[in-house]
Amino acid sequence: MKRLLFANLFFLLWLIGCQNPKGSNQPYLPASVGTINSLAVVIDNDLWEGQVGDTIRRYFAAPVDGLPTEEPTFSLHQIPPQVFEGNTRNSRNVLIVRRSEEGCKGFIKEDEFAHPQLVGVIQGKKSMDLACKVEEFHQEFIEAFKQNELKETRMRFQKSLSTDKQVEETLGVKFKMPSVYQVRKYGKNFFWIERPIKAGKASIILYEMPLNSIPAEEVQRAKAIVQMRDSIGKEYIPGPEKGMYMVTETYLAPSISETKLSGRKAIESKGLWEVKGFALGGPYINYIIDDTPHNRLLVAEGFLYAPGVSKRDMLFELEAIIKSVEFL
Repeated sequence: MKRLLFANLFFLLWLIGCQNPKGSNQPYLPASVGTINSLAVVIDNDLWEGQVGDTIRRYFAAPVDGLPTEEPTFSLHQIPPQVFEGNTRNSRNVLIVRRSEEGCKGFIKEDEFAHPQLVGVIQGKKSMDLACKVEEFHQEFIEAFKQNELKETRMRFQKSLSTDKQVEETLGVKFKMPSVYQVRKYGKNFFWIERPIKAGKASIILYEMPLNSIPAEEVQRAKAIVQMRDSIGKEYIPGPEKGMYMVTETYLAPSISETKLSGRKAIESKGLWEVKGFALGGPYINYIIDDTPHNRLLVAEGFLYAPGVSKRDMLFELEAIIKSVEFL
């Protein structure tokens, strides 16, 4: 009986230790909560309604690039400090802005009240100090919160991952994506992957381009990306009638930047697509990845057809899938 009690006690202690992401010397942390791309802002009401709040909204609720209608980078939820306790501390992303006599500074803490969690802290003596620090640290904080959300989105994929091997066997890459996505192959190595969503469809397309086919010079690069997309649309993505196909909406120029995916250089472009000769369109996010070991550019693009509904989080899911790329 003593041995049985000891074994049960040992198992209980082991289980508690496994549930504690900070280690056995730290108190147990509850699981963080929150919808994707939400941000709890802990700040006094007077600061939120004044210059500091305006500065926070200007950056953290700025419109997302490449969407046809304005949607904020993060959905902000203000919480006064006096009620920031108990379960209200369990948000996955938290921004704390507070008056302090310890000087003006900004920093990020992990797993402060829950797990996984990022807490960005801005402190200063006066309102002007706080507004300046928000402006100084907003880019660092936004990038950290976004990476946290990409990680969370992929964690949610784990519940039901696709086991389709067509892309892996043909292109030598694999992605983490939910099993609800259906993979279809067209031609030698063009893939169209899609899932039904409310009022439409979410799609990812994958294909290859010659290694040096995209110029380095900005203007020429932008033109080459548009030409690349339009030629692929003409060949593989038809419209509802003959002669119609997907093209790049050029009324608003796509935003183009450089990044890295899976340790490789990549070009990210965001913009709008439309169907030539037909009133149909939506947002897209495109990545051209330098895959020098295989003497090619790998192109991965996500695009949405979802009229009349919010598109931010669904486009973010496509981004999370593409950014999970692994080269075999």
